[in-house]
Amino acid sequence: MTAMYDAVSYSRLLTEITLGFHIIFATIGVGVPVMIALAEWRGIKRNDPYYILLARRWTRGFVITVAIGVVTGTSIGLQLSLLWPSFMQVAGQAIGLPLFMETFAFFVEAIFLGIYLYTWDRFKNPFVHFMLIIPIALAASASAFFITCVNAFMNTPQGFTLENGVIRNVEPIKAMFNPATATKVSHVLSSAYMTCAFVLAAIAAFSLIKGRSDKVYARKALKLTLVAGIIFGITNALIGDFSGKFLAAYQPVKLAAAEWHFETKDKAELIMGGFLTEDNEIKYALKIPYALSILAGGSPNTVVHGLNETPPELQPPLRIHYYFDGMVLIGTLTIAIGVVYLWFSRAKRKKPLPRWLLIAIVCCGPLSVIAIELGWIYAEVGRLPWILVGYMKVEDGATTANNVHIMLLLFCLLYLVLAISCIKVLAKLFRNAHVADELLSLGIEGGKRK
Repeated sequence: MTAMYDAVSYSRLLTEITLGFHIIFATIGVGVPVMIALAEWRGIKRNDPYYILLARRWTRGFVITVAIGVVTGTSIGLQLSLLWPSFMQVAGQAIGLPLFMETFAFFVEAIFLGIYLYTWDRFKNPFVHFMLIIPIALAASASAFFITCVNAFMNTPQGFTLENGVIRNVEPIKAMFNPATATKVSHVLSSAYMTCAFVLAAIAAFSLIKGRSDKVYARKALKLTLVAGIIFGITNALIGDFSGKFLAAYQPVKLAAAEWHFETKDKAELIMGGFLTEDNEIKYALKIPYALSILAGGSPNTVVHGLNETPPELQPPLRIHYYFDGMVLIGTLTIAIGVVYLWFSRAKRKKPLPRWLLIAIVCCGPLSVIAIELGWIYAEVGRLPWILVGYMKVEDGATTANNVHIMLLLFCLLYLVLAISCIKVLAKLFRNAHVADELLSLGIEGGKRK
Protein backbone atom coordinates (compact mmCIF):
# COMPACT_ATOMS: atom_id res chain seq x y z
CA MET A 1 0.00 0.00 0.00
CA THR A 2 2.86 2.33 0.83
CA ALA A 3 4.57 1.53 -2.48
CA MET A 4 1.31 2.26 -4.28
CA TYR A 5 0.94 5.56 -2.52
CA ASP A 6 4.55 6.49 -3.28
CA ALA A 7 4.10 5.58 -6.95
CA VAL A 8 1.01 7.77 -7.25
CA SER A 9 2.65 10.66 -5.40
CA TYR A 10 5.83 10.54 -7.45
CA SER A 11 3.88 10.12 -10.68
CA ARG A 12 1.78 13.17 -9.88
CA LEU A 13 4.82 15.22 -8.89
CA LEU A 14 6.80 14.32 -12.01
CA THR A 15 3.82 15.03 -14.27
CA GLU A 16 3.21 18.36 -12.55
CA ILE A 17 6.84 19.42 -12.94
CA THR A 18 6.92 18.33 -16.58
CA LEU A 19 3.71 20.14 -17.46
CA GLY A 20 4.76 23.23 -15.52
CA PHE A 21 8.07 23.36 -17.39
CA HIS A 22 6.64 22.45 -20.79
CA ILE A 23 3.79 24.95 -20.69
CA ILE A 24 6.26 27.85 -20.75
CA PHE A 25 7.70 26.70 -24.07
CA ALA A 26 4.32 25.55 -25.37
CA THR A 27 2.90 29.02 -24.71
CA ILE A 28 5.83 30.65 -26.49
CA GLY A 29 5.44 28.19 -29.34
CA VAL A 30 1.80 29.17 -29.82
CA GLY A 31 1.97 32.91 -29.24
CA VAL A 32 5.26 34.09 -30.74
CA PRO A 33 4.47 33.07 -34.37
CA VAL A 34 1.41 35.34 -34.19
CA MET A 35 3.57 38.23 -32.98
CA ILE A 36 6.16 37.53 -35.70
CA ALA A 37 3.38 37.63 -38.29
CA LEU A 38 2.07 40.94 -36.94
CA ALA A 39 5.54 42.49 -36.97
CA GLU A 40 6.41 41.39 -40.49
CA TRP A 41 3.01 42.38 -41.87
CA ARG A 42 3.31 45.83 -40.29
CA GLY A 43 6.84 46.21 -41.60
CA ILE A 44 5.81 45.35 -45.15
CA LYS A 45 2.69 47.54 -45.12
CA ARG A 46 4.56 50.55 -43.75
CA ASN A 47 7.88 49.79 -45.45
CA ASP A 48 9.39 50.01 -41.97
CA PRO A 49 12.66 48.06 -41.49
CA TYR A 50 12.36 48.18 -37.70
CA TYR A 51 9.32 45.90 -37.73
CA ILE A 52 11.02 43.58 -40.23
CA LEU A 53 14.00 43.38 -37.87
CA LEU A 54 11.62 42.64 -35.00
CA ALA A 55 10.26 39.68 -36.92
CA ARG A 56 13.78 38.47 -37.73
CA ARG A 57 15.00 38.67 -34.14
CA TRP A 58 11.90 37.11 -32.64
CA THR A 59 12.22 34.25 -35.12
CA ARG A 60 15.80 33.53 -34.06
CA GLY A 61 14.78 33.34 -30.41
CA PHE A 62 11.66 31.34 -31.27
CA VAL A 63 13.69 28.59 -32.93
CA ILE A 64 15.61 28.00 -29.68
CA THR A 65 12.44 27.70 -27.60
CA VAL A 66 10.88 25.34 -30.16
CA ALA A 67 13.84 23.00 -29.76
CA ILE A 68 13.36 22.93 -25.98
CA GLY A 69 9.61 22.47 -26.39
CA VAL A 70 10.17 19.40 -28.56
CA VAL A 71 12.14 17.72 -25.77
CA THR A 72 9.62 18.54 -23.05
CA GLY A 73 6.69 17.58 -25.26
CA THR A 74 8.31 14.23 -25.96
CA SER A 75 8.77 13.79 -22.20
CA ILE A 76 5.03 14.24 -21.67
CA GLY A 77 4.21 11.57 -24.26
CA LEU A 78 6.67 9.18 -22.63
CA GLN A 79 5.32 9.84 -19.15
CA LEU A 80 1.72 9.28 -20.19
CA SER A 81 2.64 5.73 -21.16
CA LEU A 82 4.98 4.99 -18.27
CA LEU A 83 3.30 6.78 -15.37
CA TRP A 84 -0.38 6.51 -16.32
CA PRO A 85 -0.74 3.13 -18.09
CA SER A 86 -4.22 2.35 -16.77
CA PHE A 87 -5.50 5.72 -17.89
CA MET A 88 -3.98 5.33 -21.36
CA GLN A 89 -5.37 1.81 -21.63
CA VAL A 90 -8.90 3.11 -21.05
CA ALA A 91 -8.74 6.55 -22.67
CA GLY A 92 -5.97 6.09 -25.23
CA GLN A 93 -8.27 4.76 -27.94
CA ALA A 94 -10.72 7.62 -27.56
CA ILE A 95 -8.09 10.38 -27.63
CA GLY A 96 -5.73 8.77 -30.13
CA LEU A 97 -6.95 11.01 -32.96
CA PRO A 98 -6.06 14.41 -31.41
CA LEU A 99 -2.75 13.00 -30.13
CA PHE A 100 -1.84 11.94 -33.68
CA MET A 101 -3.07 15.21 -35.20
CA GLU A 102 -1.00 17.21 -32.71
CA THR A 103 2.12 15.46 -33.99
CA PHE A 104 1.10 16.12 -37.59
CA ALA A 105 0.54 19.83 -36.82
CA PHE A 106 4.01 20.04 -35.31
CA PHE A 107 5.56 18.52 -38.45
CA VAL A 108 3.83 21.16 -40.58
CA GLU A 109 5.09 23.90 -38.26
CA ALA A 110 8.67 22.56 -38.31
CA ILE A 111 8.77 22.27 -42.11
CA PHE A 112 7.53 25.80 -42.76
CA LEU A 113 9.68 27.22 -39.94
CA GLY A 114 12.80 25.94 -41.68
CA ILE A 115 11.69 27.40 -45.00
CA TYR A 116 10.71 30.72 -43.38
CA LEU A 117 13.98 30.99 -41.48
CA TYR A 118 16.23 30.51 -44.50
CA THR A 119 14.34 32.49 -47.14
CA TRP A 120 14.63 36.04 -45.84
CA ASP A 121 15.29 38.44 -48.76
CA ARG A 122 14.98 35.57 -51.27
CA PHE A 123 11.76 36.86 -52.83
CA LYS A 124 11.28 40.07 -54.77
CA ASN A 125 7.80 40.41 -53.30
CA PRO A 126 8.16 40.44 -49.47
CA PHE A 127 4.57 39.25 -49.09
CA VAL A 128 5.66 35.85 -50.42
CA HIS A 129 7.94 35.42 -47.42
CA PHE A 130 5.22 36.73 -45.12
CA MET A 131 2.85 34.05 -46.39
CA LEU A 132 5.24 31.42 -45.02
CA ILE A 133 4.64 32.53 -41.42
CA ILE A 134 0.90 31.92 -41.75
CA PRO A 135 1.09 28.09 -41.82
CA ILE A 136 3.56 28.26 -38.92
CA ALA A 137 1.14 30.29 -36.81
CA LEU A 138 -1.82 28.15 -37.85
CA ALA A 139 0.02 24.88 -37.20
CA ALA A 140 1.24 26.09 -33.79
CA SER A 141 -2.31 27.03 -32.80
CA ALA A 142 -3.62 23.77 -34.25
CA SER A 143 -1.10 21.86 -32.15
CA ALA A 144 -2.46 23.61 -29.05
CA PHE A 145 -6.00 22.91 -30.21
CA PHE A 146 -5.45 19.16 -30.54
CA ILE A 147 -3.61 18.69 -27.26
CA THR A 148 -6.19 20.82 -25.43
CA CYS A 149 -8.91 18.56 -26.86
CA VAL A 150 -7.25 15.74 -24.91
CA ASN A 151 -7.40 17.75 -21.71
CA ALA A 152 -10.99 18.73 -22.43
CA PHE A 153 -11.86 15.05 -22.87
CA MET A 154 -10.45 14.33 -19.40
CA ASN A 155 -12.86 16.90 -17.96
CA THR A 156 -15.98 15.94 -19.94
CA PRO A 157 -15.37 12.45 -21.39
CA GLN A 158 -17.74 11.19 -24.06
CA GLY A 159 -17.67 9.16 -27.27
CA PHE A 160 -17.22 5.72 -25.71
CA THR A 161 -18.70 3.22 -23.28
CA LEU A 162 -16.83 1.48 -20.49
CA GLU A 163 -17.82 -2.14 -19.81
CA ASN A 164 -15.95 -3.98 -17.04
CA GLY A 165 -12.96 -1.70 -17.49
CA VAL A 166 -12.86 -2.25 -21.25
CA ILE A 167 -13.50 0.68 -23.59
CA ARG A 168 -16.03 -0.01 -26.36
CA ASN A 169 -18.07 1.81 -29.01
CA VAL A 170 -15.39 4.46 -29.52
CA GLU A 171 -16.41 7.58 -31.47
CA PRO A 172 -13.15 9.59 -31.85
CA ILE A 173 -14.77 12.72 -33.31
CA LYS A 174 -17.37 12.85 -30.54
CA ALA A 175 -14.68 12.29 -27.93
CA MET A 176 -12.55 15.05 -29.43
CA PHE A 177 -15.33 17.63 -29.70
CA ASN A 178 -16.67 17.20 -26.19
CA PRO A 179 -18.51 19.92 -24.21
CA ALA A 180 -15.28 21.34 -22.75
CA THR A 181 -13.48 21.70 -26.08
CA ALA A 182 -14.76 25.13 -27.15
CA THR A 183 -14.11 27.02 -23.92
CA LYS A 184 -10.84 25.29 -23.10
CA VAL A 185 -9.30 25.68 -26.54
CA SER A 186 -10.31 29.32 -26.91
CA HIS A 187 -9.03 30.15 -23.42
CA VAL A 188 -5.70 28.37 -24.00
CA LEU A 189 -5.12 30.11 -27.33
CA SER A 190 -6.08 33.62 -26.19
CA SER A 191 -4.02 33.33 -23.00
CA ALA A 192 -0.99 32.11 -25.00
CA TYR A 193 -1.24 35.06 -27.40
CA MET A 194 -1.69 37.48 -24.50
CA THR A 195 1.21 36.04 -22.50
CA CYS A 196 3.66 36.17 -25.40
CA ALA A 197 2.68 39.75 -26.21
CA PHE A 198 3.44 40.86 -22.64
CA VAL A 199 6.66 38.82 -22.45
CA LEU A 200 7.95 40.49 -25.62
CA ALA A 201 6.77 43.87 -24.29
CA ALA A 202 8.76 43.24 -21.10
CA ILE A 203 11.91 42.62 -23.16
CA ALA A 204 11.39 45.88 -25.07
CA ALA A 205 10.76 47.84 -21.86
CA PHE A 206 13.87 46.36 -20.27
CA SER A 207 15.91 47.44 -23.30
CA LEU A 208 14.62 51.01 -22.91
CA ILE A 209 15.49 51.06 -19.20
CA LYS A 210 19.01 49.76 -19.77
CA GLY A 211 19.57 51.69 -23.00
CA ARG A 212 20.79 48.48 -24.64
CA SER A 213 18.82 48.88 -27.84
CA ASP A 214 17.89 51.48 -30.39
CA LYS A 215 15.14 53.59 -28.82
CA VAL A 216 13.06 53.75 -31.99
CA TYR A 217 13.27 49.98 -32.36
CA ALA A 218 12.36 49.34 -28.71
CA ARG A 219 9.48 51.83 -28.69
CA LYS A 220 7.97 50.31 -31.82
CA ALA A 221 8.32 46.85 -30.30
CA LEU A 222 6.64 48.11 -27.14
CA LYS A 223 3.71 49.64 -28.99
CA LEU A 224 3.08 46.58 -31.16
CA THR A 225 3.25 44.10 -28.29
CA LEU A 226 1.20 46.07 -25.78
CA VAL A 227 -1.60 46.88 -28.22
CA ALA A 228 -1.73 43.18 -29.11
CA GLY A 229 -1.57 42.26 -25.42
CA ILE A 230 -4.54 44.47 -24.56
CA ILE A 231 -6.65 43.06 -27.42
CA PHE A 232 -5.82 39.46 -26.54
CA GLY A 233 -6.29 40.22 -22.84
CA ILE A 234 -9.79 41.60 -23.29
CA THR A 235 -10.64 38.62 -25.50
CA ASN A 236 -9.31 36.31 -22.80
CA ALA A 237 -11.49 37.98 -20.17
CA LEU A 238 -14.61 37.53 -22.32
CA ILE A 239 -13.76 33.86 -22.87
CA GLY A 240 -13.25 33.52 -19.11
CA ASP A 241 -16.87 34.54 -18.66
CA PHE A 242 -17.97 31.71 -20.99
CA SER A 243 -15.69 29.34 -19.08
CA GLY A 244 -17.49 30.22 -15.85
CA LYS A 245 -20.83 29.33 -17.42
CA PHE A 246 -19.38 26.07 -18.73
CA LEU A 247 -18.14 25.13 -15.25
CA ALA A 248 -21.53 25.89 -13.74
CA ALA A 249 -23.18 23.55 -16.24
CA TYR A 250 -20.65 20.70 -16.46
CA GLN A 251 -18.25 20.96 -13.49
CA PRO A 252 -20.20 22.73 -10.73
CA VAL A 253 -18.05 21.15 -7.99
CA LYS A 254 -14.92 22.71 -9.46
CA LEU A 255 -16.57 26.13 -9.65
CA ALA A 256 -17.88 25.85 -6.10
CA ALA A 257 -14.45 24.89 -4.76
CA ALA A 258 -12.75 27.74 -6.63
CA GLU A 259 -15.22 30.26 -5.22
CA TRP A 260 -15.59 28.74 -1.73
CA HIS A 261 -19.30 28.44 -2.37
CA PHE A 262 -20.72 25.91 0.10
CA GLU A 263 -24.51 26.36 0.06
CA THR A 264 -26.64 25.87 -3.06
CA LYS A 265 -28.54 29.11 -3.61
CA ASP A 266 -29.33 31.94 -5.98
CA LYS A 267 -27.96 35.49 -5.71
CA ALA A 268 -24.58 33.93 -4.91
CA GLU A 269 -21.72 36.29 -4.20
CA LEU A 270 -18.27 36.08 -5.77
CA ILE A 271 -15.41 35.63 -3.30
CA MET A 272 -12.13 37.39 -4.09
CA GLY A 273 -9.10 36.91 -1.87
CA GLY A 274 -9.42 36.13 1.83
CA PHE A 275 -8.53 32.90 3.57
CA LEU A 276 -10.43 29.91 4.88
CA THR A 277 -10.45 28.73 8.50
CA GLU A 278 -10.58 25.07 9.54
CA ASP A 279 -14.35 25.25 9.92
CA ASN A 280 -14.72 26.73 6.41
CA GLU A 281 -15.30 30.29 7.60
CA ILE A 282 -14.20 32.88 5.04
CA LYS A 283 -12.27 35.83 6.44
CA TYR A 284 -10.91 39.08 4.96
CA ALA A 285 -12.35 38.40 1.51
CA LEU A 286 -13.91 40.82 -0.96
CA LYS A 287 -17.47 39.62 -1.55
CA ILE A 288 -19.17 40.89 -4.70
CA PRO A 289 -22.97 40.50 -4.41
CA TYR A 290 -24.76 38.43 -7.08
CA ALA A 291 -21.54 38.18 -9.16
CA LEU A 292 -21.17 34.39 -8.94
CA SER A 293 -24.76 33.81 -10.03
CA ILE A 294 -24.25 36.22 -12.94
CA LEU A 295 -21.00 34.45 -13.88
CA ALA A 296 -22.67 31.04 -13.71
CA GLY A 297 -25.86 31.85 -15.61
CA GLY A 298 -25.99 35.48 -16.62
CA SER A 299 -28.62 36.36 -14.01
CA PRO A 300 -28.59 37.18 -10.26
CA ASN A 301 -31.34 34.57 -9.87
CA THR A 302 -29.17 31.71 -11.19
CA VAL A 303 -28.92 28.92 -8.62
CA VAL A 304 -25.28 27.95 -8.03
CA HIS A 305 -24.37 24.45 -6.85
CA GLY A 306 -22.91 24.39 -3.34
CA LEU A 307 -19.90 22.33 -2.33
CA ASN A 308 -21.71 20.82 0.67
CA GLU A 309 -23.81 18.68 -1.67
CA THR A 310 -20.71 16.78 -2.80
CA PRO A 311 -19.10 14.09 -0.60
CA PRO A 312 -15.75 15.29 0.82
CA GLU A 313 -13.81 12.54 -0.95
CA LEU A 314 -15.04 13.86 -4.33
CA GLN A 315 -14.22 17.50 -3.65
CA PRO A 316 -11.11 19.13 -5.15
CA PRO A 317 -8.66 20.91 -2.81
CA LEU A 318 -10.00 24.27 -1.72
CA ARG A 319 -6.60 25.89 -2.36
CA ILE A 320 -7.60 26.20 -6.03
CA HIS A 321 -9.36 29.40 -4.96
CA TYR A 322 -5.95 31.07 -4.66
CA TYR A 323 -4.85 29.84 -8.09
CA PHE A 324 -8.00 31.21 -9.68
CA ASP A 325 -7.74 34.56 -7.91
CA GLY A 326 -4.06 34.90 -8.79
CA MET A 327 -4.76 34.22 -12.45
CA VAL A 328 -7.60 36.76 -12.62
CA LEU A 329 -5.66 39.40 -10.66
CA ILE A 330 -2.58 39.17 -12.87
CA GLY A 331 -4.67 39.23 -16.04
CA THR A 332 -6.52 42.35 -14.90
CA LEU A 333 -3.30 44.05 -13.78
CA THR A 334 -1.45 43.46 -17.05
CA ILE A 335 -4.36 44.80 -19.11
CA ALA A 336 -4.53 47.88 -16.86
CA ILE A 337 -0.80 48.53 -17.26
CA GLY A 338 -1.19 48.24 -21.02
CA VAL A 339 -4.01 50.79 -20.99
CA VAL A 340 -1.90 53.17 -18.89
CA TYR A 341 0.90 52.82 -21.45
CA LEU A 342 -1.50 53.69 -24.29
CA TRP A 343 -2.64 56.80 -22.44
CA PHE A 344 0.95 57.96 -21.84
CA SER A 345 2.03 57.24 -25.41
CA ARG A 346 -0.86 59.27 -26.81
CA ALA A 347 -1.13 62.09 -24.27
CA LYS A 348 2.64 62.66 -23.96
CA ARG A 349 3.81 61.47 -27.34
CA LYS A 350 7.05 63.46 -27.44
CA LYS A 351 8.14 62.70 -23.89
CA PRO A 352 9.98 59.52 -22.83
CA LEU A 353 7.94 57.00 -20.92
CA PRO A 354 8.34 57.28 -17.13
CA ARG A 355 10.71 54.78 -15.56
CA TRP A 356 8.05 53.44 -13.17
CA LEU A 357 5.81 52.55 -16.11
CA LEU A 358 8.64 50.75 -17.92
CA ILE A 359 9.40 48.79 -14.73
CA ALA A 360 5.71 47.86 -14.46
CA ILE A 361 5.74 46.63 -18.08
CA VAL A 362 8.88 44.57 -17.37
CA CYS A 363 7.03 42.95 -14.46
CA CYS A 364 4.16 42.03 -16.79
CA GLY A 365 6.38 39.49 -18.54
CA PRO A 366 7.09 37.11 -15.63
CA LEU A 367 3.68 37.82 -14.13
CA SER A 368 1.98 36.66 -17.32
CA VAL A 369 3.96 33.41 -17.23
CA ILE A 370 2.97 32.95 -13.58
CA ALA A 371 -0.68 33.50 -14.55
CA ILE A 372 -0.39 30.75 -17.18
CA GLU A 373 1.05 28.40 -14.55
CA LEU A 374 -1.67 29.29 -12.03
CA GLY A 375 -4.39 28.76 -14.62
CA TRP A 376 -3.01 25.36 -15.58
CA ILE A 377 -2.67 24.26 -11.94
CA TYR A 378 -6.22 25.43 -11.31
CA ALA A 379 -7.50 23.46 -14.29
CA GLU A 380 -5.71 20.25 -13.31
CA VAL A 381 -5.99 20.31 -9.52
CA GLY A 382 -9.61 21.45 -9.80
CA ARG A 383 -10.42 18.16 -11.52
CA LEU A 384 -9.26 16.06 -8.56
CA PRO A 385 -9.83 13.37 -7.45
CA TRP A 386 -10.56 12.42 -11.07
CA ILE A 387 -8.10 11.85 -13.89
CA LEU A 388 -11.05 11.03 -16.15
CA VAL A 389 -14.08 12.71 -14.61
CA GLY A 390 -16.77 10.24 -13.62
CA TYR A 391 -14.79 7.20 -14.83
CA MET A 392 -11.36 6.96 -13.22
CA LYS A 393 -9.68 8.49 -10.19
CA VAL A 394 -6.04 9.55 -10.18
CA GLU A 395 -4.82 6.70 -8.02
CA ASP A 396 -6.52 4.18 -10.30
CA GLY A 397 -4.80 5.51 -13.40
CA ALA A 398 -1.23 5.63 -12.04
CA THR A 399 1.54 3.08 -12.33
CA THR A 400 2.37 0.71 -9.48
CA ALA A 401 6.10 0.65 -10.28
CA ASN A 402 8.43 1.34 -7.36
CA ASN A 403 11.15 3.25 -9.24
CA VAL A 404 9.27 6.42 -10.23
CA HIS A 405 11.42 8.47 -7.85
CA ILE A 406 14.46 7.67 -10.02
CA MET A 407 12.61 8.97 -13.08
CA LEU A 408 11.72 12.08 -11.11
CA LEU A 409 15.37 12.84 -10.36
CA LEU A 410 16.52 12.15 -13.93
CA PHE A 411 13.85 14.30 -15.54
CA CYS A 412 14.42 17.15 -13.09
CA LEU A 413 18.10 17.04 -14.03
CA LEU A 414 17.14 17.12 -17.71
CA TYR A 415 14.89 20.16 -17.20
CA LEU A 416 17.61 21.96 -15.27
CA VAL A 417 20.09 21.39 -18.12
CA LEU A 418 17.52 22.52 -20.69
CA ALA A 419 16.66 25.67 -18.74
CA ILE A 420 20.30 26.69 -18.29
CA SER A 421 21.10 25.91 -21.92
CA CYS A 422 18.13 27.92 -23.18
CA ILE A 423 19.01 30.97 -21.09
CA LYS A 424 22.68 30.87 -22.11
CA VAL A 425 21.99 30.41 -25.82
CA LEU A 426 19.38 33.19 -25.92
CA ALA A 427 21.64 35.54 -23.95
CA LYS A 428 24.58 34.86 -26.26
CA LEU A 429 22.39 35.21 -29.33
CA PHE A 430 21.35 38.78 -28.50
CA ARG A 431 24.05 40.05 -26.14
CA ASN A 432 26.31 41.43 -28.84
CA ALA A 433 23.65 41.95 -31.50
CA HIS A 434 23.06 45.68 -31.89
CA VAL A 435 20.08 47.01 -33.80
CA ALA A 436 22.11 49.58 -35.75
CA ASP A 437 24.61 46.95 -36.88
CA GLU A 438 21.86 44.56 -37.95
CA LEU A 439 20.11 47.31 -39.90
CA LEU A 440 23.39 48.18 -41.65
CA SER A 441 23.94 44.53 -42.51
CA LEU A 442 20.56 44.63 -44.25
CA GLY A 443 21.56 47.71 -46.24
CA ILE A 444 19.52 50.04 -44.04
CA GLU A 445 20.83 53.24 -42.45
CA GLY A 446 18.90 55.73 -40.36
CA GLY A 447 15.74 53.67 -40.73
CA LYS A 448 15.88 53.83 -44.56
CA ARG A 449 17.42 51.60 -47.20
CA LYS A 450 20.64 52.97 -48.67
